[in-house]
Amino acid sequence: MSSMQLQATETLGIVGGGTVGGGIVEILEKNRDLFTKMTGKEINVARLAVRDLGKARDFDTPATTVVSDNFEDILVDGSIDTVVEVMGGTSLAKDVVIKSLKSGKNVVTANKALIADCLVEIENTVNEVNANRAEGEKPVEFRYEAAVCGGIPIISSLQGDFVGDEITMCTGIINGCTNYMLTEMDKNGLSYDESLQGASELGYAEADPTLDVGGFDARSKLKILMRLAFGIDVEEDEISCKGIPELTKEDFEYAAMLGGTIKLTGVAKKISDSDVAAFVSPTYLDNSDTLASISGATNAVEIQSKNLVRSTYTGQGAGRYPTANSCINDIIKVARGDINPLPFNSKGPGTLKFVNDFKSKFYIRMRYRDQNGITKDCGNLCEENNIGIYSILQNPIKNRNDACFVVMTDSVKLSQVKKFVAQIEGLDWCKGEVFFMPVLRDEDL
Repeated sequence: MSSMQLQATETLGIVGGGTVGGGIVEILEKNRDLFTKMTGKEINVARLAVRDLGKARDFDTPATTVVSDNFEDILVDGSIDTVVEVMGGTSLAKDVVIKSLKSGKNVVTANKALIADCLVEIENTVNEVNANRAEGEKPVEFRYEAAVCGGIPIISSLQGDFVGDEITMCTGIINGCTNYMLTEMDKNGLSYDESLQGASELGYAEADPTLDVGGFDARSKLKILMRLAFGIDVEEDEISCKGIPELTKEDFEYAAMLGGTIKLTGVAKKISDSDVAAFVSPTYLDNSDTLASISGATNAVEIQSKNLVRSTYTGQGAGRYPTANSCINDIIKVARGDINPLPFNSKGPGTLKFVNDFKSKFYIRMRYRDQNGITKDCGNLCEENNIGIYSILQNPIKNRNDACFVVMTDSVKLSQVKKFVAQIEGLDWCKGEVFFMPVLRDEDL
């Protein structure tokens, strides 16, 4: 390589010196010579912005890197080509991303919550900045591989591998914390509380696990996948979201009776030529299903499409090095000069629209105090709501004042099930809230 080539640099400013930021610095330093050969540039971290300058770091900062507690230092540094945002959150991080783009700097981020919340604004900013670039000037890049499923290259796959295809369904196990918990509940018979404690001890669960166990983290990722797969923008709150706190050991016992298990899945699928439905929920899967075998904190995304039929991507969905690795891949692409003017696969006005109702077979678990007429009530209300009963399951009763049974339905609409559940909960024999979840694939029963 000539001296002229070696003088070329890609200068980075990293915002966030935590787990992922440290991983990025370590990988860059460890593979410096290789990355120079791959890109024709020396990749240098000129600045690192952190919240607390006094906090001890578990990685070595390059001697030439200036560390500060003000991200504005990165924005005003004209030598910085690319800003890497790995601080998390949606307020200050938004300022970092939007201001960086407007100042003509490329952005690499791992921030799924920010993208899900501000996707349209980010896209409009990228388009506006690039429309005003001088003729022949390289467009500003926005890359976010690490934002969905950590180390799995699902974003680049959806950006490049399905452009001539027609996606019909995108589903996945897209939260490692909950998948670890459900694996423990299924394989080791742990309760919800016991599995959450284990996830916390291993660092899979945050101090406040609500975003994970409530399904909200998965919903943010699903919104991004929906845009890439179907070109649809939808408010997160419109996507039906049910977490895992209501799941019990009994649910896994009943799932085993049916020959399957339970996973928290995010699903977006075409339900007609014009409509796409989506939800995040625990779902029943048959044990023969590929996704049923995904255990521990592993993530998996399955894409069904007309040309490729079924493609499954499996890997680590979080953690220091898987997430940092995806950021590194984006950094290398930017340094190499790869251009992607449509980071969100903009297709213009489309014919697809989002609907918040869908058909599925459903698992409905009802807790009750024993009395005459329970089966009759269920049958009458199912008939009233046009719900076909596929089967009724009940384990041996240990306490007649606190027992449960499960109704498996034929394929019906979510709206029908919600109405049925509300009516059941109004009956005097029903104890507490009724739990229900869809069957991932109708052929599973």
